[in-house]
Formats: sequence, C-alpha cells, structure tokens
Amino acid sequence: MHLDAGDAALIQIVDAALAEAARRGGAWLVCRPGCTECCLGPFSINQLDARRLRQGLAALEISDRERAARVRERARAHIESDDEPCPALDPATGCCDLYAARPLTCRTFGPPVRCGTEEVGVCELCFSGATDDEIAACEVEIDPDGMESDLLAELEAGMTTVAAALA
Repeated sequence: MHLDAGDAALIQIVDAALAEAARRGGAWLVCRPGCTECCLGPFSINQLDARRLRQGLAALEISDRERAARVRERARAHIESDDEPCPALDPATGCCDLYAARPLTCRTFGPPVRCGTEEVGVCELCFSGATDDEIAACEVEIDPDGMESDLLAELEAGMTTVAAALA
C-alpha cells in the first residue's frame, strides 16, 4: 500500500474508533477545544507522525503563511521542559494549528483506547469518578490490524518530538 494512502486509511480507522469512544464515553469525556492539559511537555512521536506533521505544516504554509510561520517559530524556540506547550498549539486560542495532521498520540488521548498490547491510557481529567468497569465499557481498539507498524516499516526508524519534526 502506498504510504500516503495507507496513512490516510490509518487515520480514518483511528478517527472512527475515537468517534465510537466519544459516543461510549459521553459526558465522561471533558476534552474540548481549549483544553490543553495533554499539550504540555515534550513527548515522543514516530516518523509517520513526524511526516504527517511536516505535510500539515507545508499545507498550512500555502493556506496561511503567517500562522505557519508562527508554528515554525514556536518549534524553533521550543524548550523541552515539562510545562512547555507543544509548538503546534496556538497559545492565543488553545487550539492545535495542525489539528488535521496531529500525531496519533494526540488523536487518541482522552478516552480509553487500546493499541495492540499497549496499556490503556485515560486522561486524568476525563472519567473522574468513573469505576473501572465504566471505563472499560468505553474502551476501543484503535489499530486492530497493526497498520501503523506496517507503515512505519517503510520509513526511517526512530522517534523524534513535535518540535524537532517542525523546526
């Protein structure tokens, strides 16, 4: 499968799984535009995520040069501290300037999601007061066929950060 077509299919599968998780989670999910708890500090992303972010920034440079320049400037100035916001996060709006191109970890943070054998993670702001059974009832598998691993095999190995991918 072609890398771009494969990544588009993966994103479609992940987004559909997240829509189902949001449906199941309902009022337990407090993530909304402007909630930036998961956008602080550096976190590792794979080369597929980095590639998607670079493509998203290239598209933004065509549609909104000034906004793209601000993203690139934040990426270059980014300090890898625990409380530094992601360089793709617009500090004025609290929204991601590269939302459509965001990494899988950003797409899946909040509801209880599973990816293969990885441990299920849930945002600490979401599901406050929920029982383990209530959380488990909302869990979804985001990549049941291992598409991401297959696509990553076509790229250079290694992890990076959002700032390094965009600088």
